[in-house]
Amino acid sequence: MPALIMGYLFSDQIDLWLESPLIVGISLLLGGFVLLFVDKWFRNPTITSDEQMDYFRAIRIGLFQCIALIPGVSRSAATIIGGMQQKLTRHAAAEFSFFLAVPTMAAATGYKLLKHHEILTSSPDNIRLLLIGNVVAFIVAMLAIKFFIGTLQKFGFKMWGYYRIVVGIIIIATIYLHR
Repeated sequence: MPALIMGYLFSDQIDLWLESPLIVGISLLLGGFVLLFVDKWFRNPTITSDEQMDYFRAIRIGLFQCIALIPGVSRSAATIIGGMQQKLTRHAAAEFSFFLAVPTMAAATGYKLLKHHEILTSSPDNIRLLLIGNVVAFIVAMLAIKFFIGTLQKFGFKMWGYYRIVVGIIIIATIYLHR
């Protein structure tokens, strides 16, 4: 709910930020540094499954999801870190993060469809393409989740942190070298 409310209230600003590669580069860079240390910050989890969670923890994790409204901030990383901050194990936080994705992504897609309904209704092919795209995206997401959780369990966040730092530096350097 928090991300839905914030996304609705700041939709226009978020759309403007999406057009800024510099914001994306900075977000990637800063997020990478956070990921390097997150495993050290949250060492003593007490919650091993989503069944042990209460609504207040879920809402607090949802507040972390709001950070991901900034382009370049990983929604899954923000919510996993939020989950770990709420004492979930890395695995439980990753699973809960993906549970949170479904209503958030559905609501964001629905909102954009309502806002730009003329594109969808201008041709029957558009509806078919949307349905095919959603099915393919769902299948790819399931495979990515399995890969991501497995990688996260084996290696932690450092690999993703270094990746984000490198990509952030490349984006920022490219911007400044082409001015």
